Amino acid sequence: MNAGTLNLQQLFQKDVRYEIPQFQRPYVWGKETQWLPLWEDIQNAAEEWLDTGSGKAHFMGAVVLQQRPNPAYGVETRIVVDGQQRLTTMQLLLDAVQEIFQQRGYNRPAQRLHLMVENNRVFWEDNHDLTFKIWPTVFDREAFRHAMHNELPSSEYEGSRVVQAHDFFKDQVNSWLDGFPNEGKSPDDAAEALEYAAGRLLEMVVIDLSDSDDPHVIFETLNARGTPLLQSDLVKNLIMHKSGLGADGDSPEASQLWGFDNDWWREEVTQGRLRYPRIDAFLNYWLVSRKRKEITNSSVFTEFSEYADTLEEEIPAKSIHEVAADIGKVGEIYRELEEGHRPEIATFLDRWRTMQAGVLTPVLLWLFSSDVPSEQIAKGLRALESYLVRRMICRITTKDYNQLFVALLGRLEEHGAQCAGDTILRFLGEQTAHVREWPDDRKLRDEFLSAPLYRLLTRGRLRLVLEGIESGLRSNLAETQAVPTNLTIEHVMPQGWRSNWRLPTDRDDVVRDRLIHSMGNLTLVTGRLNARLGNYSWEQKRQRFQTFSTLYLNKDLLDNAQDVWDEAMIAERARRLCQAAIKVWPHANGI
Repeated sequence: MNAGTLNLQQLFQKDVRYEIPQFQRPYVWGKETQWLPLWEDIQNAAEEWLDTGSGKAHFMGAVVLQQRPNPAYGVETRIVVDGQQRLTTMQLLLDAVQEIFQQRGYNRPAQRLHLMVENNRVFWEDNHDLTFKIWPTVFDREAFRHAMHNELPSSEYEGSRVVQAHDFFKDQVNSWLDGFPNEGKSPDDAAEALEYAAGRLLEMVVIDLSDSDDPHVIFETLNARGTPLLQSDLVKNLIMHKSGLGADGDSPEASQLWGFDNDWWREEVTQGRLRYPRIDAFLNYWLVSRKRKEITNSSVFTEFSEYADTLEEEIPAKSIHEVAADIGKVGEIYRELEEGHRPEIATFLDRWRTMQAGVLTPVLLWLFSSDVPSEQIAKGLRALESYLVRRMICRITTKDYNQLFVALLGRLEEHGAQCAGDTILRFLGEQTAHVREWPDDRKLRDEFLSAPLYRLLTRGRLRLVLEGIESGLRSNLAETQAVPTNLTIEHVMPQGWRSNWRLPTDRDDVVRDRLIHSMGNLTLVTGRLNARLGNYSWEQKRQRFQTFSTLYLNKDLLDNAQDVWDEAMIAERARRLCQAAIKVWPHANGI
């Protein structure tokens, strides 16, 4: 058995065939939990490389391969024992980047990527399937062929996760490249950076089993049943030791010092790209809020030990009991935020969770554990939400959020709790670097008018925007300010518009295909109404909207579009929706 860390170039540039055994499940990875986080990692790495000329490697997990005897002069072959979802995704990603580069004329990076998605012709002249570096199970093969061949249409496989992943990455690459030239960087610079990030900065641990290795024994070793000691276990032990309780962890005194020994706190949660027990994630957030510095999960105990020692030296009266009490108090706040038990900020918490902005947690813990006046909390949360939502719509990188919010904690500590909301608003409003900017109304309007946001944002994030606009359209004269739950996103002009929506001879179907996914063509309906709208004509859909929908979004739609719904009407509605969004999420000077 050999094990080592390889980047994607090292893994795929050689002529090789990674075969997925038939007993393994089909490709099941999805947009929100795997594709989008992966793309954000690549985008952040490419932008860092553009900014600095270097970049940090991103660890993408491990794969286990089993060697197979190779025929003379045949392509090297491995069986994928574990990690087939990961390997398949990486091939779909690389091929999507290569296809877009080829379409846009970035020939040199496209040719280099071509070596990472196709084997040399000498190995597959008599068998075109040997072209591929990955060979999936029978269930996914036809969809995989059509996704990976630039010349083959994939429309008949739109229901396949394989094709959906490939299309998702193509849309993201197109959208990202559309942002250049930017800050002195050309589209060619961007293409080179994206190729470098995908090929050189994504790394995996590759465990290569020999013919004599028993993969079942290897799996038992990799998935040992022992329970590892958590960072929180070490912190708890140190608290007990410093308090003089020692090993007597079951005493009433110990329970008062440490109230985290239950299933809720041990449950695993996602933090960044990895999963940790909730207590470890919380201790990380708590330490960041108190030390105002970035702290990795693996260094929580070390940082806590230093923090406790420093407090004892600087403030002798600050005993370990007070530190433990602070952890307990902030832990209660953390649980209330996680479970949504603060009705006065319920909308903010829902949107915060939808955006998966866990990196903001230390700031929230500071706000709610300090004596901040309620009006200052409201002002601060509105500024934070507007900042995050606008950047999400404009798809600006999140790579700097850790440092940004650590700097904000420092500013809050400096100016104090009484003016915390003003401090947050002023701090975010003064950010000028592209990676930290608060997008202005013009940039927001550009995204509403032209970006295919249905494809570029997750369904949850897109629904957040539409629900926020719906809420903003409801005046205080309406019967209720509450937006119905469980609504679905509907295309006014359907994705399958070719059935009943004639395209004028002077229009381009490529433009229409892109525009139907823009904000001006999207609305919310109930799931049952969604099923009854389908690909019908505008006249039929308009009648159903009039009969069944009570949403203000759809009242506005019907009031402004009577006989026709076309590209011009989509653009006009996008402007109206953007103005509504600006009122819900104003820029710094509007709060």
